[in-house]
Amino acid sequence: MNAITPKELQKHWERATPAQRPRLLDVREPEEHAHCALPESRLLPLSQLESRWEELTEWCAGGGTTVVYCHHGVRSAHAIAFLEEQGVSGLVNLTGGIDRWSREVDPSVPRYW
Repeated sequence: MNAITPKELQKHWERATPAQRPRLLDVREPEEHAHCALPESRLLPLSQLESRWEELTEWCAGGGTTVVYCHHGVRSAHAIAFLEEQGVSGLVNLTGGIDRWSREVDPSVPRYW
């Protein structure tokens, strides 16, 4: 499974044009996403992924990278494993999730339980 650290993602995001930036997929629950989220991220909770994963086929079409994240990186790893089994490619796990993003990149992103 491919992975990216928050600092690597930040550098890539800053250097890329909007069209070159990776898509961001948040697999946390809605209340977590409402508390804090990465900019321009799409929410599809892991708890709903099995029944809704096909919603991502058009969104991920055309290549490019989709960075999948959660709170600490565990649920996103499970989501990637499932999506790859379904034939979705170009997925990258955000190591340490949004919590590590908050600690290492943007402390204005609130941390939570």
